[in-house]
Amino acid sequence: MRISKEVHASSHQILDWKSIDWKKAERRVKELQVRIAKAVQRGKCRLIKSLQWLLTHSFYAKLLAIRRVITNKGKRTPGVDGVVWKTPKQRMQAVNLLARRGYRPLPLRRVYIKKKSGKLRPLGIPTMRDRAMQALYTLALIPVAEATGDPNSYGFRDFRSCADAIEQCFICLSRRNSPRWTLEADIQACFDRIDHEWMLNHILIDKKILRAWLEAGYIDKGKLYPTKAGTPQGGIASPTLANMALDGLELAIKNEVPRGSKVNVIRYADDFIVTAISKEILEEKVKPAIGCFLKERGLNLSGGKTKITRIEDGFNFLGQHLRKYGDKLIITPSKSSAKAIITKIKRIVKANLGNTTAKMIDELNSAMRGWANYHRYVCSKKTFRYVDSCVFKNLWIWARKRHRNKRAQWIRNRYFRQVGSREWSFFATQQAGKGEPKVINLLYMSTVKIVRHIKIRKDANPYDRDWQKYFSKRSIRRYYPAVAV
Repeated sequence: MRISKEVHASSHQILDWKSIDWKKAERRVKELQVRIAKAVQRGKCRLIKSLQWLLTHSFYAKLLAIRRVITNKGKRTPGVDGVVWKTPKQRMQAVNLLARRGYRPLPLRRVYIKKKSGKLRPLGIPTMRDRAMQALYTLALIPVAEATGDPNSYGFRDFRSCADAIEQCFICLSRRNSPRWTLEADIQACFDRIDHEWMLNHILIDKKILRAWLEAGYIDKGKLYPTKAGTPQGGIASPTLANMALDGLELAIKNEVPRGSKVNVIRYADDFIVTAISKEILEEKVKPAIGCFLKERGLNLSGGKTKITRIEDGFNFLGQHLRKYGDKLIITPSKSSAKAIITKIKRIVKANLGNTTAKMIDELNSAMRGWANYHRYVCSKKTFRYVDSCVFKNLWIWARKRHRNKRAQWIRNRYFRQVGSREWSFFATQQAGKGEPKVINLLYMSTVKIVRHIKIRKDANPYDRDWQKYFSKRSIRRYYPAVAV
C-alpha cells in the first residue's frame, strides 16, 4: 500500500506561531490516525509501524504536540533543565527539537504530592522537550489503544469519562435480577511497577523511543536514580501506556468464570470493579484470574484496599456511592467527596478574608461548578442542598469577621439579595471599565439541573470512519441535551 507524504512533510515553513491553522493541523493528523486504526483492525503490523513513523515525522503533529505541552496545567513547570517555552519564537524553534535521530531524554525531576491518606505520591516531571516527544508519539499510539482497548474501560480515553463508567455500573446493577456482589479492586502502585520488558514486547510503539523513556531515570535531591520498572506519573504518555498494559483484563476474567455468573468488569484507568452473583465466584475465580493477569505485567492487587461487598451495603467508586435499597439502586456523591469540596470551600473563603468579594466569588464558582457538573448525573440534589448550607454558614462567618462592628441586618443588605425565589443570594459588584458596575452572583449547587447521562457505546471508536456520524451526534448533544444518540 502506497503511503503519501504530500501533506505531512516536515519541511513546512511557518514564521509566526499565531498564524498556524490549527483546524488544518488537526484534520491532517486525524487522517493518519484513522488510517492507523484501520490497519490495527486488519492486523497489518508493518503498515501500522509505517503510518506511525509518518505521523511522528509530520510537521503538523509536532505542532499539536507542542501546543498540548504549552496548554496543559504544567506549562510553567520546568524539568531538570529549567527550560520553559514561553514565547512564540521558542515554540516554533521547538519543532526542530522533536527529532528521533540522536534523541536522548533527560532524567525526570522528582516531586512529591500528598495523597488523601497522607502518604506522598512521587511524580516525575520531564523536560519540555521530552513532554513534547511523548505527546507526539502518543498521537501515533492512541489509535492503537482505542482499537485494542477493553469495551468497558473508560479512563484516559477520548470521548469517555467517569460518567460513562458510573452509567455502566447503573446498567449492570440496577435490575431486579442484577448481581448482588461486587469486588472493589485496587492495584498496588500501578504506574510505578509495570514491567518494562512486558511493555516493550506488547505495546505497538517505536521500541527505541519507549526504552529511552522507561530507562531515563530521575533526579531526587540532586542524586540520579535509575528506573527499573513503571511508567512515571507526570509523563504525557504514561496514562495511555498504563491503560494498554491493563487492556485484556476484562476478557481474562470472563474466560475463567462459568456461564451465568453475571460477571461485569468496569474499569477507569487502574480503578475497577467486578460484579458477580456470589461471593464465592469473586473469591475463587475472579481474584485468582486478576492476580495471574497482573503478575505477567509485574503488578499485584493491594490486599488492604481490595474488598468484596454486597450491593445492599454499598460501595464507593469514582467519587460516587452506589447502594441498593430493595430492588432500587441509588447513586449519590460519596461522603468523602462531599467532605473534600466543603473543605476546599472553607479554604477559599478563609484565604479571601482580605480580598475583594468578587474575586472570592469567582474562585468559589469555579470550584463549585466543576464539582456540581461532575455529580449532576446521579441523585445529588440532597447533597447539593447540604453543600449550599455549608457555603452559606462559611460566608456568614466570613462577613461577620470582616465587619465586626456591623449589625446582622447591615451585613445582609451588603452581601445578600433576593434572586428569584432565593432570598439569601450572595453577590458582589465589580466595576467593568467606564460602564455600570457588573453584578456577580454566587452559584448555588441546588440550581444545577440533574440530567441523565447517555453512556458511550462500548465498541465506539473515534478513529473508525464508521463511527464518525455517531460521535458527531454526541458532540451536538453536549449543547442540546434533548438530542438522542
